[in-house]
Amino acid sequence: MADAFTFGGDIAWRPSPEYRDRSRLASFMRRHNLATYDDLLHRSVQDLDWFWGAVFDDLGIEFYEPYQQLLDTSRGIAWSRWCVGARLNIVHNCVDKWIGTPTESKAALRWEGEEGATRVLTYGELHAEVNRCAHALREIGVGTGDRVALFLPMCPELVIAFFAAIKLGAMVLPLFSGYGADALAARMGDAEASVLVTADGFRRRGQIVRMKETADLAADAVPSIRRVVVVSRLGADDAPVRSRDARWADLVPRQSGRCDTVRTEAEDPLMLIYTSGTTGRPKGAVHTHCGFPIKAAQDLAHCLDVHDTDTMFWVTDMGWMMGPWEVFGMTLLGGTMVIYDGALDYPGPDRLWALVERHGVTILGVSPTLIRALMRHGDAPVRRHDLASLRVMGSTGEPWNPESWRWLFDTAGGGRIPIVNYSGGTEVSGGLVSGNVLTPMKPCSFAGPPPGIAADVVDDQGRSIRGQVGELVVRAPWIGMTRGFWRDPERYEQTYWSRFPGVWVHGDWAAIDADGLWYILGRSDDTIKIAGKRLGPAEVESVLAEHAAVVEAAAIGVPDPATGQALVCFCVLRPGAAPGAALADELKAHVATRLGKPLRPAAIEFVCDIPKTRNAKVMRRVIRSAYLGQDAGDLSSLENPQAVEDVRRAGLTRAGRRSRTPPPR
Repeated sequence: MADAFTFGGDIAWRPSPEYRDRSRLASFMRRHNLATYDDLLHRSVQDLDWFWGAVFDDLGIEFYEPYQQLLDTSRGIAWSRWCVGARLNIVHNCVDKWIGTPTESKAALRWEGEEGATRVLTYGELHAEVNRCAHALREIGVGTGDRVALFLPMCPELVIAFFAAIKLGAMVLPLFSGYGADALAARMGDAEASVLVTADGFRRRGQIVRMKETADLAADAVPSIRRVVVVSRLGADDAPVRSRDARWADLVPRQSGRCDTVRTEAEDPLMLIYTSGTTGRPKGAVHTHCGFPIKAAQDLAHCLDVHDTDTMFWVTDMGWMMGPWEVFGMTLLGGTMVIYDGALDYPGPDRLWALVERHGVTILGVSPTLIRALMRHGDAPVRRHDLASLRVMGSTGEPWNPESWRWLFDTAGGGRIPIVNYSGGTEVSGGLVSGNVLTPMKPCSFAGPPPGIAADVVDDQGRSIRGQVGELVVRAPWIGMTRGFWRDPERYEQTYWSRFPGVWVHGDWAAIDADGLWYILGRSDDTIKIAGKRLGPAEVESVLAEHAAVVEAAAIGVPDPATGQALVCFCVLRPGAAPGAALADELKAHVATRLGKPLRPAAIEFVCDIPKTRNAKVMRRVIRSAYLGQDAGDLSSLENPQAVEDVRRAGLTRAGRRSRTPPPR
């Protein structure tokens, strides 16, 4: 039975004529004689041939050979094939086709390093560098179907190598720059990667982080790795050199700036990207030339309203799907991407806002977790920078709480800039729900599914529900869905297609309010159930973050003999707030008042930080395991693994208190 849904609020932003009339979404609707957004949504999922054909036209996608059939579901919806018979290498559309056009002289990429170094590549320069790198990769043996692993910081060479491998018909394997050797080896070994492109290291908060040593340890454990290409990001020549190594500076610059692009099939795989699971073998999502890039660019155009005049900075790492999403999407649209290699609170808490001002960012993508961290420093770091270039803000990664949403909206956006909430995942190539610049917004809300996504919210029997919390599902195929898990078809079918026949079950709790606005309330496997009542952690965390002493919170359920589970909350306090029993009791009472006495937390634990990935997802399963003294699983995707020790100590302390409690008489 689904729980009643009470989250929501009043409309906070309505599109002005300027936003509405110049939007790509409105233009798309006018071109196809669609009167309302609902008309577009309905037609986009009922007439797939029309819709995706219209998207190809809208994005200017050029095929070497056209498709004979848009969609083939003969093996079942889970194994849909798209653009059957077409030949397409997406690098032609991202890079090659801009040569000889006015776009050639535009900035494709603007880069900044933590130390202050900058670099700008035009589309023409990017094209030449990609070609040189493609020749270099071919020289060391890379060919069609090979897997090329990228373990690099966010630097221009990362984007160059990304496109170069795909240009050759190889599969690119982007890896999180913070992985340890075991995590790297597990993913490269599973993919049987033949080449690894890495760097000597990078800087974080002024400290040197060595990458080459980690890369060597991982490559030693993966027999398929034949060659390692090393970028000198730190500008030093002291990185270890092995016989399999080649320095980027020796290998790439001497190559020709002209290189033909391999004419792949549209459904040939171009990318293998692993999800950041904490238990079990990592899942490698397979994506194709006509899949992930098309969905990414469509969402940028229709949800974020990206034009070719825009400059986007999305806070991410290339190892998470939002990195490739930005790279593919912005180049397909002929816009400019900003990538930054460094910490956003160094040398001061205004680094994010300085980047926006310095690079003229018009579309800024953040996570609610990042904003909650920046809120600790107050409004002053934001106010000291001119953010007039901004016209759209986006968010992804975690559910919002109203206070942090309002802070971003009012402080950075001046109450005038929409926050396009966006949620989906690695396996779906972008958003299953999103905002846009055409419809009104409430704090924390989504407008609903983007065009082309037949999303719904259902109860335990798969029936559509409104005004209640249920499972987020998709009832029809879409072009960005993964073509399965790498060499593990059974796991793919079990994960997404086993619950309701022909329906993708995404694993998120969602709800739709009385005004038709959507909300994502957290992962369904993070659900807490207390005395029969199902509770999403985001609901608790939002209530705690309302308190003046709390800047960030995480909620988990732990075993309880009386109620099944008990609620335990972890709070990061604002500067000056004093942790202690009195504040813990006050916070427990606050939750009980807002959510009901049966949901009063059993414990409030004060911690310095909350475990999260670099793309700012709170790792509640890690928190729960650490607190209960269990194996926390693979921590390699965490931005702050030291935070797990805080949680573990809190669990040990609580276990000690329980052991000293005399049994009831």
